[in-house]
Amino acid sequence: MTSSASDEDWMRRALALADRAAHEGEVPVGAVVVRDGVLLGEGWNQMITAQDPTAHAEIVALRDAARVVGNYRLPGATLYVSLEPCAMCAGALVHARVSQLVFGAREPRAGVIGSNGALLDAAWFNHRVNWQGGVLAEESAARLQAFFQARR
Repeated sequence: MTSSASDEDWMRRALALADRAAHEGEVPVGAVVVRDGVLLGEGWNQMITAQDPTAHAEIVALRDAARVVGNYRLPGATLYVSLEPCAMCAGALVHARVSQLVFGAREPRAGVIGSNGALLDAAWFNHRVNWQGGVLAEESAARLQAFFQARR
């Protein structure tokens, strides 16, 4: 697995948003949507504060980006997220026509990109999202571990 300096820079931005989520009492996951080196949208987990089960970091970032560009489709965009997406978020990436996904830590319970299947590689989807995992994975995993240890 190789990652570029810009992948790591954007993932650091996602990790800063994960820190914001943790500060708000949410599971520390952050996401950014980037196209042509320009930040289009950002988000962090907000399910508790927004009282919205769909307010995962990825969904919040996609909604933000769609508002910015005035279209729910985001071709050519890359979504950076600190944790491997769930099925809902993977489906949203396909529907938004995101070109690439870059994630940090694997999610052994609900991750569907590589941990519990390969949903984005499914032949039945009408759009292909290229993906790469493991960018700053240790930093992401450390945030999650610290968050859950503090809750115990």
